[in-house]
Amino acid sequence: MNTQRRINASLLAKELVFSASRSDGPGGQNVNKVNSKITLKFDVKLSAVLTDEEKEVILKRLVSKLTKEGVLLVTTQESRSQLENKVVAISKFEKMLEKAFEKKKIRKTTKPTKGAVQDRINKKKLLGEKKKWRQKPE
Repeated sequence: MNTQRRINASLLAKELVFSASRSDGPGGQNVNKVNSKITLKFDVKLSAVLTDEEKEVILKRLVSKLTKEGVLLVTTQESRSQLENKVVAISKFEKMLEKAFEKKKIRKTTKPTKGAVQDRINKKKLLGEKKKWRQKPE
């Protein structure tokens, strides 16, 4: 896979589809008149810009954000302004892509320190003593 290429919204701009709808929540009478909620749609499977490997990574890592047809959905209604919501949707989309292509750190197994082992043993002994005092005398 080509790791040099950075995938972002400007690279995929021609393939992004925006739709506006009425936003729910506060806004008074304005909320019933203005379509300020933005939904960004990106069809991963039909993308001409992405390679097959890149499509596979997105389809695997962003499964929860995809429809059955392989369309990535990002919805925003944080602002009353359609333009502001569009900017927020694009930044969310870029963050999602960045996270999808991020390399996972390999966990290195480590041993507990001697102090940590000693603390654990001391706590076990104290708990055992406490339980001994609860027992009925013979």
